[in-house]
Amino acid sequence: MAVIALVSGKSSGVTCSALALALSSPKPSLLVEADPAGGTIRAGYLGGEGSAATGLHRLAAADRQGTLAREFSHHFVSLDRDNTGQRMLLPGLTDPTQAASLNRTWDPISRLLGVMDQTGHDVIIDAGRILTESETRLSATRYPTPLLHRADAVLMVVRTTQASIAAAAPAIRVLREELAHHGTGSDALGLLLIEEGSFNSSQVQQHLQAPVVGMLAWDPDTADVFTHGAYKKMPRTLLRSARTAHQTINELVTRRRVQLRPAGMQVVTGRAS
Repeated sequence: MAVIALVSGKSSGVTCSALALALSSPKPSLLVEADPAGGTIRAGYLGGEGSAATGLHRLAAADRQGTLAREFSHHFVSLDRDNTGQRMLLPGLTDPTQAASLNRTWDPISRLLGVMDQTGHDVIIDAGRILTESETRLSATRYPTPLLHRADAVLMVVRTTQASIAAAAPAIRVLREELAHHGTGSDALGLLLIEEGSFNSSQVQQHLQAPVVGMLAWDPDTADVFTHGAYKKMPRTLLRSARTAHQTINELVTRRRVQLRPAGMQVVTGRAS
């Protein structure tokens, strides 16, 4: 079980990648649409199902009223088409202007996500394109920075194209500094590659000076289903590669938790206790 945040330097398929990881997780999963630009999964993949009365945009008010912990899970909707409840979504903002209202709510949300992890869930956070306030800091007011601080792994989604690699380079530098000084360490940072272009993993890793933690297949047909929600038979190439990526991501998480746990503490189901 892990808390994994996905980010990008520019539009690179973060939402499709996060959805693929959530749907392919070997454990129950919760996908959090934390992109301050707004959520798209409910309108796209879920075909508009669900009520606007639920979602991330409602949690700031619950936090102010002191009911956040009690109401948190009431805002989940099912990603499973058979409604088994194994794959859940916390839908994102319906309007980017709502992001400012969550400024003080991101931190308590991050703690609640830690509880979800301890109860056996993989938590996948779609944090979208990073927003910065300097060359070394993420925005503290416009971006869900506390979610990245507490994540077991922060994965930059990069297509294996020249343009995507170039866009990721400055974002990688900011994330490395942010996690080193305010998160759990710069070694939480890794790359999740989408195999669209001609660069191989070694070339991307060398250019960005960050480890490749997982590879996702370039699968436009599945991405189309994820984006537009057409209820047709979905190709499995992307999901198969996402299942493989889970193995290497969880190896990173396990290794980091062992390194970070205080002396004398035991690791139970992947979490220090």
